[in-house]
Amino acid sequence: SARTVITPDPNLRIDQVGVPRSVAQNLTFPEIVTPFNIDKMLDLVRRGNSQYPGAKYIVRDNGERIDLRFHPKPSDLHLQCGYKVERHIRDGDLVIFNRQPTLHKMSMMGHRVKVLPWSTFRMNLSVTSPYNADFDGDEMNLHVPQSMETRAEVENIHVTPRQIITPQSNKPVMGIVQDTLTAVRKMTKRDVFLEKEQMMNILMHLPIWDGKMPYPSILKPKPLWTGKQVFSLIIPGNVNVTRTHSTHPDDEDDGPYKWISPGDTKVMVEHGELIMGILCKKTLGSSAGSLLHICMLELGHEVCGRFYGNIQTVVNNWLLLEGHSIGIGDTIADPQTYTEIQRAIKKAKEDVIEVIQKAHNMELEPTPGNTLRQTFENQVNRILNDARDKTGGSAKKSLTEYNNLKAMVVSGSKGSNINISQVIACVGQQNVEGKRIPFGFRKRTLPHFIKDDYGPESRGFVENSYLAGLTPSEFFFHAMGGREGLIDTAVKTAETGYIQRRLIKAMESVMVNYDGTVRNSVGQLIQLRYGEDGLCGETVEFQSLPTLKLSNRVFEKRFKFDPTNERYLRRVFTEDILRELMGSGDVISELEKEWEQLVEDREALRKIFPTGETSVVLPCNLQR
Repeated sequence: SARTVITPDPNLRIDQVGVPRSVAQNLTFPEIVTPFNIDKMLDLVRRGNSQYPGAKYIVRDNGERIDLRFHPKPSDLHLQCGYKVERHIRDGDLVIFNRQPTLHKMSMMGHRVKVLPWSTFRMNLSVTSPYNADFDGDEMNLHVPQSMETRAEVENIHVTPRQIITPQSNKPVMGIVQDTLTAVRKMTKRDVFLEKEQMMNILMHLPIWDGKMPYPSILKPKPLWTGKQVFSLIIPGNVNVTRTHSTHPDDEDDGPYKWISPGDTKVMVEHGELIMGILCKKTLGSSAGSLLHICMLELGHEVCGRFYGNIQTVVNNWLLLEGHSIGIGDTIADPQTYTEIQRAIKKAKEDVIEVIQKAHNMELEPTPGNTLRQTFENQVNRILNDARDKTGGSAKKSLTEYNNLKAMVVSGSKGSNINISQVIACVGQQNVEGKRIPFGFRKRTLPHFIKDDYGPESRGFVENSYLAGLTPSEFFFHAMGGREGLIDTAVKTAETGYIQRRLIKAMESVMVNYDGTVRNSVGQLIQLRYGEDGLCGETVEFQSLPTLKLSNRVFEKRFKFDPTNERYLRRVFTEDILRELMGSGDVISELEKEWEQLVEDREALRKIFPTGETSVVLPCNLQR
């Protein structure tokens, strides 16, 4: 095995790992000499250990080892079938890649070796999430299987594409991340056009391109292709997805704009073609029902594994044309926003002073179940949190469509509304143990305040933004809140680690037996069927059964086709189809049969799901 620092490489597929040559020259795989590979093996043995690719040892069938590192005798170099040659690992060999702590099975996955120069392991950016890895100095381990059986197992069970969906929550563990996600949201906007030269260059980066240029969406004055067309070419094969963009308004789906989204926020992929919508984390992230999830279920792991790499290669090369950078300019709002923010904070402070006055004058009524002090704290907290949210809202409104911080938040690649609000508007209340900063000295938090000061500033409300900078006392309170977070994390890690170890120890022998029951090492029965339904976690998905809950009347109205209603038919069909419908008894009997089948299915479903719960978890998506 080997261990070294990891660095990113967006040009590797998700099932590859970049291995330094120095490591590849040191790790070996014992290959048995057969009539088919004896010439290749002789070649490797002659090259010895000093040249790559070569071999380190010959293991004879009597167990003798010939070391090829120190000038072996030429007579020792003869090979015959049955000997083993410990050869250097080379491109395409299967290895296990692991990052500690190994918390779930996706922390050890099979990868294919790609020997590269320099001294770090390289990996695709999308596999960082299951490993929980980043590139700030993390190290990872690499193990080389030492027999053909182990290799077969790695290839058929552990390779990364087979681990894309986790049975833990039946959704993908990897999505599109970082710059690719930011770029794909920029690329699929409505106003993105590429010229012929750019389009041809970008298509050269797509391995599955069939060699045909798609028809341009704009012909005059010059041919232009849209970003959506480029993405449609990346989608492999026939997939159908309907999702929404992160900024999709909730009320749109019921209104008149159900099928034509004004903000381009409804994503629709039909027959492997992106019809409309801006892609973001909701469509390309690791969520259930995302494009990658459906691609995996419909087209299999190999196609899906390549899909990740293709998206990255094409979209990253498009980003080189477009560009994305962030600077201080992206954190500065306009003057009237600042006055608005100041006004909101000033009002919040006045409100707090008012509550303090009330408490002093014994006018504050304790809320049910709380003491006077708790009531007071709750009210102050509410006022200050409202102030933070309100200022954050106005800060977010002030950012334009071209703001790079907002671009990353909208696409879902980095940052959130809280980050925007803290950078631009106000950092907000600092907490220790879920309360405002406690009195550490006699009746005050710091010697810089008067005693018995319950106002916002003294108890850790930071009214400045990160951009404006914190005052010394604000900085100290902020550090107190941050320090608690760090200690908390360290303690939690230790506790959860020990809990997990005990759980694993208790259940390490539990497995599915050949009779389909789940038992432990002494044969005690744990479940009669795995998961109590015998379904495999990777293949099920969330579905809704439309006919289950409806009353008979609504069911009939929505699902029964009435061939006798001529006015309705004229609205839908042309004259000749109408004539054919009315004149043919077959059509009417077929429609009747379909209706009977629907009624029968509904009865059956109501027996299977007697609670009438419409959202179920089942394999094989009916709607799709």
